[in-house]
This record gives sequence, structure tokens and C-alpha cells, in this order.
Amino acid sequence: MINEITQFTPPNRILMGPGPSDVHPRVLQAMARPTVGHLDPSFVGLMDEIKELLRYVFQTENQLTLPVSAPGSAGMETCFVNLIEPGDTVVVCQNGVFGGRMKENVERCGGTAVMVEDEWGHAIDLNKVEDALKANPGTKALAFVHAETSTGVLSDARTLCEMAQKHGALSIVDAVTSLGGSPVMVDEWGADAVYSGTQKCLSCAPGISPVTFSSRATDVIQARKTPVQSWFLDLSLVMNYWTDGAGAPRSYHHTAPVNALYGLHESLLMIREEGIENSWTRHRRNSDALRAGFRAMGLDPLVSEDIHLPQLTTLKVPEGVDKPKSRKILLDNYDLEVGGGLGGLAGKVWRIGLMGQSSTPAHVILCLSAMEGTLKEMGIDIVEGAAVPAAQAILFGGDGSGGSSQKAA
Repeated sequence: MINEITQFTPPNRILMGPGPSDVHPRVLQAMARPTVGHLDPSFVGLMDEIKELLRYVFQTENQLTLPVSAPGSAGMETCFVNLIEPGDTVVVCQNGVFGGRMKENVERCGGTAVMVEDEWGHAIDLNKVEDALKANPGTKALAFVHAETSTGVLSDARTLCEMAQKHGALSIVDAVTSLGGSPVMVDEWGADAVYSGTQKCLSCAPGISPVTFSSRATDVIQARKTPVQSWFLDLSLVMNYWTDGAGAPRSYHHTAPVNALYGLHESLLMIREEGIENSWTRHRRNSDALRAGFRAMGLDPLVSEDIHLPQLTTLKVPEGVDKPKSRKILLDNYDLEVGGGLGGLAGKVWRIGLMGQSSTPAHVILCLSAMEGTLKEMGIDIVEGAAVPAAQAILFGGDGSGGSSQKAA
């Protein structure tokens, strides 16, 4: 069997699921550059540039801003294991899969998770959060998902961070899907710990998690009474690798993913060249066009217009559709990858991403055409020929705003 194994050549897919997104050739070319040592002076310079570029996309001046050498789930764990100690109370908001993972992190740290649960497909209820904080004085942190990837819902991060401050709690924010595609304003919101991933709107290869911590959060880390339960994610150790001490050189902690960080550097450069505000606008316009096309086809998005994500649309699967077969047709006939539902939405929705380099007018038109062709082949009753013109009217007609009334959360 071993003699039959040859070089792996992946298919050339169009990635429009919940992540990863398409990776630009510039980023792939950057990752193919010669590998250097993880303490090489040239690489240390690159590390400093990456931190500065991350501060730009996070819209922060936080000194403790760096990429964790692992995917977004490790970014989440980095925030919890460094900030939460045994006996701490954390109010956790859950309106999808990933709020549940926050709960698990709190409990594995020895903390108590006070859950604020809302129906999937709806934003976090701010009144319920306020009630939970009032009922639990001394709460260490308020944790919530800004952009819930399992449902396509955007919650009001600004107000939630303000609530945390008002009650003397830290805010822990999941921005895995929002960073780069929706406004993430760390300093303006007063967010304390925010984590993301490289494979979504940053359009880099999976496997790295950008994180940023406020000075308030940094003080909490430095004042811990117990050791961080994870050696690898212990920021008191990691910081000695990513920053220069008082006259001390950087110390070895782990072998950083050198070539992956080349790619992250390039992808962040591309966002800076575009302008972060322009990236937010692009994602919103393309999303408005995609949703208009689906509605013209006779399909219904799950999430209402005022709270839907511009980088991920959850689309209700029509009655009579063989869900696995529909995704297989899209993949086999069009090389188009879309996602299925998770948890309580499994089998009920498609999750269609417009993230980073996958958020273009061409992706919108292809997705609508492919979905129309697939449903027609399956004998599903849809309105034919209306989707693409509806999307084009938003993409190429008028001011491009798409009529979206949603404000930056």
C-alpha cells in the first residue's frame, strides 16, 4: 500500500463555507519562501511587523497583541486559561455552538459558568445579560461570541463590553468570524480579551489565532494566584518569546510556524492596502447582494436583516431537498464548497460564507447560479432566472449600499 502513495494534489475548490476561505496567491507564494529559524533576526523583525498589523485589524493599541501558534480554538483557550482561575464566576452568553465551547473552557479552568441562553438565530438579549450581571456580583468576566458562525448572527459587542465594564468584569470576545469582515473596535469598545482565526476574513491558511489583551486584562494575568493550567498557552511564558524584555533577548518558548506566519504577514498587508473600512464595506455589499439573490429565487435566510453577518449567510433548506446530495452536487459540478448546519440547525440550513478573498461579486454570482442549477436538477420549485439580476442590481447598480440598514455592532 505504501508504494501506491504519491504526491498529494488537492482539487481547486471555491471555498464558500464557514471557513476556511479562499487564500490569495500572494499569501500562498509568501508561505513558499525559504524557512528561517524562529529566532533568526530577520524573523524577529517579521514578528514585530505582524503584531503591528494585528493592532491595525483589531483597531487597538494593546501591547499584548500577538498570533497564537494554533487555530482559533486555541485562541479561545488562551483567553480563558490566562484570565480565569478556580472559583471565578463567568457570565457566558450562548446563542449557538461556540458559546457552549466558552462554557466548557470556564468549567475546565475550575470556574462557574452562569449561562445566558438565547434562541439560535437571534442576537444576545442585552436585558438578560444585565440581569445576570446584577444577580452575580463579583463576576470575573462576561464572555460572548461577536459573530456566531453556527447561526450567522452578529451581536452588539459594543454594548456587551460596556456592560462588563459597568459591573467591574472583564470582557472575553470571540471574533473568529468577524475580524476583518465586520467592525471590530477593540479600544473603542473597551474589550479586554479578543481572539480570532486566520482562516476566515483574514483569508490566510488555517492554524493561527490572533489575540489581543487590554492593559486591564494584562494586569489580571500578572496578578494570578494559581499557575496557568496550560504550559503552551501560558502568556507569561509566550510573551518572553514575542516581546523583548528590559534589556533581555527573546527566549525560546516553542518553534513558531514560520512559513504560516509569512502568510499571515502577507494577508494582513493586503488588508492594510485595501483599508480595513473598505474591507467591512465590501463584505456588507456582497452579502446584501447574495441575500437579495436568494430571496428572489424564493429561498429564505434564517437571520433577520438587522443582525445577520455580512460574511456568513444561513439559508433555510427548502422542503424536499436531500441535504447531503445538494452539497455533493455543488462540489462535484461546480467545485463549490458550502457548509451544513451545526447542533440544532443540522440538516436545516446551508451556511454560505463570503469571507476575505471569497467575498467578491464573482463568488456571489457563481453561488447563486450554482444553487439555482442544483435545486433545479433536484426538482425543487424555485423562481428561475431572478437571482442573478437581483444581486447585480446591488453589486453594480446605484451606490452599492444594498439598502442594508444594519449599523456596526
